[in-house]
Amino acid sequence: MIHAKLPKIWYGGDYNPEQWDEQTMEEDLRMFKLAGIDVATVNVFSWALSQPDEDTYRFEWLDNIVDRLYREGIYVCLATSTAAHPAWMARKYPDVLRVDYEGRKRRFGGRHNSCPNSPTYRKYAGLMADKLGERYKDHPGLAAWHICNEYGGYCYCDNCAAAFRGWLKERYGSLETLNKVWNTGFWGHTFYDWDEIVVPNVLSEEWMYNRTNFQGISLDYRRFQSDSLLECYRTEYEELKRHTPQIRITTNLMGTYPELDYFKWARYMDVVSWDNYPSMETPVSYTAMAHDLMRGLKSGQPFMLMEQTPSQQNWQAYNSLKRPGVMRLWSYQAVARGADTVMFFQLRRSIGACEKFHGALIEHAGHEHTRVFRECAELGRELQTLGEQLLDSRVKARVAIVYDWDNRWAVELSSGPSVALKYTDEVHRYYDALYQLNIQADMVGADEDFTKYDVIIAPVMYMVKPGYAAKVEQFVQRGGAYVTTFFSGIVNEHDMVTVGGYPGELRKVLGIWAEEIDALLPEQSNQMVMSGDWGLMSGTYDCRLLCDLIHSEGAEVVAEYGSDFYKGRPVVTVNRFGGGEAWYIASSPEPRFLQHLLASLCEAKGIAPLLDAPAGVEVSEREKDGKRFMFLLNHNDMQVTVHIGDEPLLELLEPRIVQGTMELPPKGVAILAK
Repeated sequence: MIHAKLPKIWYGGDYNPEQWDEQTMEEDLRMFKLAGIDVATVNVFSWALSQPDEDTYRFEWLDNIVDRLYREGIYVCLATSTAAHPAWMARKYPDVLRVDYEGRKRRFGGRHNSCPNSPTYRKYAGLMADKLGERYKDHPGLAAWHICNEYGGYCYCDNCAAAFRGWLKERYGSLETLNKVWNTGFWGHTFYDWDEIVVPNVLSEEWMYNRTNFQGISLDYRRFQSDSLLECYRTEYEELKRHTPQIRITTNLMGTYPELDYFKWARYMDVVSWDNYPSMETPVSYTAMAHDLMRGLKSGQPFMLMEQTPSQQNWQAYNSLKRPGVMRLWSYQAVARGADTVMFFQLRRSIGACEKFHGALIEHAGHEHTRVFRECAELGRELQTLGEQLLDSRVKARVAIVYDWDNRWAVELSSGPSVALKYTDEVHRYYDALYQLNIQADMVGADEDFTKYDVIIAPVMYMVKPGYAAKVEQFVQRGGAYVTTFFSGIVNEHDMVTVGGYPGELRKVLGIWAEEIDALLPEQSNQMVMSGDWGLMSGTYDCRLLCDLIHSEGAEVVAEYGSDFYKGRPVVTVNRFGGGEAWYIASSPEPRFLQHLLASLCEAKGIAPLLDAPAGVEVSEREKDGKRFMFLLNHNDMQVTVHIGDEPLLELLEPRIVQGTMELPPKGVAILAK
């Protein structure tokens, strides 16, 4: 439970009453009660208001807000406000300003505009956290701490360059080692002094952000910048934890955001929180995957949905309204996959600047007589009715998909074989196959304990870090089923090729070696022709993107290529290894094949779908104290009939007893307790 004084799914969001007068806040509080709001995130971007100069701190305005909210029964998720430094800081201490990817020194403006290696930023951000912690440590309305906001963005200034060199010294110890792991003999890049190393941007090694001459330095700079921002977070975390060891601390992450290694960040977060902003065209399975990834960051612990929009966003190219029922549906999708909060950005719409057209509980009309408010109030009523039944319940999965930020960085920095290869897209393809089958999966890091699972799927495991191959071998030896794909086992943690034949350290467990990798044009395809009787997998399937030309070294050939000069060569193999099996998929198959393959593997392991539901109905399940809660989410625009079995079940949202079949309206939701 995130906070013992609020034993229910939190309902609320970001609130900025400092932008309004007292009368407006009074009206807001009246409407919050109507909507069932019980948590407000405040003080997110108020650094300049609380600290007008270097030596002055003014928190009286914040005292008034926190006190007033608490008197009305609303707890606060109190932010530290450090996501945007004040103008006086930028003028007096220019080291706080970032240098961008093009090598240009920023001026004051925007947000997330502070250099993570600026001594000034770290000093004053730490001081702000200290003062807030001291001031509010005993306030009964304090429910959680929210550090900064949506960390991200890299800096390329002299402070970062110096800190990068220090980071490299600590990581590698000597220039001799660094030159070896970066392969600096290529293009005459050997370094003889640490000060010769410069940051990789368009002025040195990179162009178009993910294109680079030297993968080693570019990969390490991403690791370094992720670590630098994490150090900023940890500075504030330690100050707050010193004052309030009992209050949980978070910062809002952003799903599959590319710039930060969230598995590393999660070690220093008491609870994971994230901001969910899909477009109307985002596959619902991709959003489900992002929720599962956020849950997986801390080995299945419940997470916080910190932000979503009640209606529309403001920053996409086409900012569609959420259709009736969609806000409720997507909110329950988060809960179904492990969220213990449902929170919005924002509770009242701003009237100026870039977020004035971002949706809110209270629209510019300023009253409760809107479609959006009515839908939000109805959801608030339902969450009150649910109470604490779902809190701390867990999603149980026997299948895991490996997601690794180092792999993502390395794959997308690679100078070939195809610009169309996107790590997250390939991971999603395998996730979507399980999603369509209504088989739950955990999204886990490469360091996760594999013994908890029966099936491990690791698409495009291009980089094999120390100990990973041995862990896979042990997993398969003990009876597990391991699935990996083309472009796997190619390099080590430094992006140096493991010579002797792909897939490098995974070659033994997979029982194959890959000789060449063919890149297909977007309009090209090949075929996967099944050989023998493989149950659900039969006939021929299309495949695209890349085609590994592989040889069996003991692995059984499951399918062969159907065309081109490598027609008849293996494309799908399985290697019996100890008590388990290791599968290699040498190309990117059509979805139908992945559903057939994963259904067969799960069936062999006794892993059954949660329910045989109609297309477009998402099924997920949470468990607590021996009780199971099954979520049925109808993403269709039409009513559907769902067969739920003969066991009598309690439908929690109505409530009523149901069995046999039930009707789900368009965008409808049901939670069935077993």
